[in-house]
Amino acid sequence: MRRNLGWVSNDDFAPRDARMSQNNLRTDEQLLDAYSQAVINVVEKVSPTVVNIDVQRWLTGRSRNYQPFAQEVRGNGSGFIFTQDGYILTNSHVVHDASKIQVTLSDGRSYDAEMIGDDPDTDIAVIRIYAPNLVAARLGDSQSLRVGQLAIAIGHPLGFQTTVTTGVISALGRSFKSRSGKLIENIIQTDAALNPGNSGGPLVTSHAEVIGINTAIVMAAQGICFAVPINTAKMVIPVLMKYGQVRRGYIGIGGQNVQISRRIMLFHELAVDTGIFVMYVEPNSPAEKAGLQEGDVIVGFNGLALQNMEGLQKLLTPERVGVRSQLTVLRNNRKLVVSVVPEESPNRS
Repeated sequence: MRRNLGWVSNDDFAPRDARMSQNNLRTDEQLLDAYSQAVINVVEKVSPTVVNIDVQRWLTGRSRNYQPFAQEVRGNGSGFIFTQDGYILTNSHVVHDASKIQVTLSDGRSYDAEMIGDDPDTDIAVIRIYAPNLVAARLGDSQSLRVGQLAIAIGHPLGFQTTVTTGVISALGRSFKSRSGKLIENIIQTDAALNPGNSGGPLVTSHAEVIGINTAIVMAAQGICFAVPINTAKMVIPVLMKYGQVRRGYIGIGGQNVQISRRIMLFHELAVDTGIFVMYVEPNSPAEKAGLQEGDVIVGFNGLALQNMEGLQKLLTPERVGVRSQLTVLRNNRKLVVSVVPEESPNRS
C-alpha cells in the first residue's frame, strides 16, 4: 500500500506549550515592530517643526560689598513652529526676560527671534522668526486624551539633532508649583522622560498631533515629563499675539480632576460625574479667604457645572476679578455653596 508523504515542520512535533510560546514571541515581535514604526513615522513628521532656542539674558544684582553688577547668562531650550509664517511655541521660563533669542531649525539654519508674548501662569511663550520654507506642527486636542495613551516627547537641544523619548499618559489635570513658586494648573503627566534641553518641545500622539508643551519647570519632574495641554495654549496664543501677556482671575488652589461615583452624583443631583479635587490651598489666597479646604471637590461655578481644571481656567476671565462668585463644593458628603472673590493672578514676574 502506497502512502502519500508530505513535508512536515518540526513544530508539528513540538509540545503544545512550546508552540504557543513561539507564537506569542512572534506576536510580541510584531507588536514591537509596529510600535517602533509608529514612533519613527511620528518623528519624521514632527521633527522638522522642532527648533533649538538659545537665549541670552542679563542678570543684575548687588555683590557682597553692595556694589551693583550685571552679568550676561545663557540658557537653552526647545520649541516648535505652529504656523508657516514663523510663530513658535515654547516655555515662558525658557525665554522670559531674554535680551537676545536665537532659533536654530532642524536643517541647521539660524535666525534671530523676536518675543511676541509670554505667560508665566501657564509657562507658555510665543516667539517669531522670519524664514522661508517652514513646516508647521499639527495641533491636536488635549481634552480627548486618556490615561495609558502613547505619548512621544521631542526636543532639539543645542549641539544635538532631534532627541526623542516615549511613554504613556500617566495622569491628567494635575497642578504643581514651579521652582519659582508659580502654580501651573491642568498639567499632563507622562513617563516619557524629559531630556536636558527638551523643555519647550512638543508632546505628540501616535497620529503626529501636538497635545502638549513639555516643561521642566516642575520641581518633581525627575525621570518623567510634565506638559502644558495644547488646548490651554490655544486659549493663550491669541491673547499673547494681541497683547503680549495674559490677565486672568485667580483663586489659589492646586487641584486634580477626579471621577465622582454615580451614587454621589444622583444623591446631590449633579449634572456631571467629574469635578476638581482640592489638593492644597495657597496661603492668603482668595480660596483660603473663602474657606475652601483640602479634600473639597469643586463641581460648580456660578451655577454652571464644572468638570475639570481646564473648565475653571476658562471661567476665571479678567471680568471675574474682584467680582464675588459662587463655588459649588462637595465636602464630607455635603453639598455647599462657597463665596469667593477672584483676584488678578500674582504670577506676573
